[in-house]
Amino acid sequence: MIFVFCATNKEKINSYLIVHFTDIEQKPTTLENNQYAKSEQFYYVQLTDSFVPQNQKDIINIYYTVLNSGMNDFTFYCPESYQNCIEDVKYISNNQTLLSNINNFVPVYNIFQTLDTEFNNLGKVTIHITHTYEPEQIELLETTVTNIINQVITENMSIEEQIKAIHDYIINHTKYDINRSDNKVTTYHSDTAYGTLIEHYGICGGYADSMKLFLDYLKIPNYKISSENHVWNLVYLNDQWYHLDLTWDDPVTSTGEDVLEYDYFLITSKELQELETDQHVFDVSIYQEANSN
Repeated sequence: MIFVFCATNKEKINSYLIVHFTDIEQKPTTLENNQYAKSEQFYYVQLTDSFVPQNQKDIINIYYTVLNSGMNDFTFYCPESYQNCIEDVKYISNNQTLLSNINNFVPVYNIFQTLDTEFNNLGKVTIHITHTYEPEQIELLETTVTNIINQVITENMSIEEQIKAIHDYIINHTKYDINRSDNKVTTYHSDTAYGTLIEHYGICGGYADSMKLFLDYLKIPNYKISSENHVWNLVYLNDQWYHLDLTWDDPVTSTGEDVLEYDYFLITSKELQELETDQHVFDVSIYQEANSN
């Protein structure tokens, strides 16, 4: 049996400095949440209603809050008292790994594909976001998710049984896109839920986004967790956080046979470590919820 690993598609991030610009009024954009925004707080990122940062952590929380909201553009200002503010904005806006990690906590339909940050000599910072999912894709996915829920979920199921039913459905209706992961040939949107649920081809990003859509629909606390080149789900169930990796439960075999496994179905961090896979080495300072087991 052969497992195929997938490298997560890193989001495209650009930053640039406008040095000759004058603003009369330094007023942050009014935050407006769309229907997909969540109210969830985590150890690494927290939603904020203060857009006057005092430190680097505040800036990270602003980025998370804006991404969570689903807005396309947002402006905030660095106060004079925070002398290193622009330098910290430069660091965060150019740190692809950091922003990709923030993206893992964001609702699926609000995650970014590209993120540009402008800043000027007056401390004005503007974030421009291009989202991964287009409105037409979202509309089709919402209908698909509802139909699948009605098909596989029954009232008498426990939460774990509901998660298992979704886990099984996604795997049984998806082919791992080995042509993309191994040959870099992009035929499907397999790094997204659209590729997995509509086109029925996925790599790890598509499996994880798809599972997160259902977990959010069922109001089960969760987020995506990633290593250097892999992404999966972390799920809160019965007062404990568990790992859930549909990619590795849908292995590619040498015979082409479709296989459904449960090796990575709701396992603890200790159990994950015992499996000894270098694809699941994650940053414990970011995904701190996973430290609890």
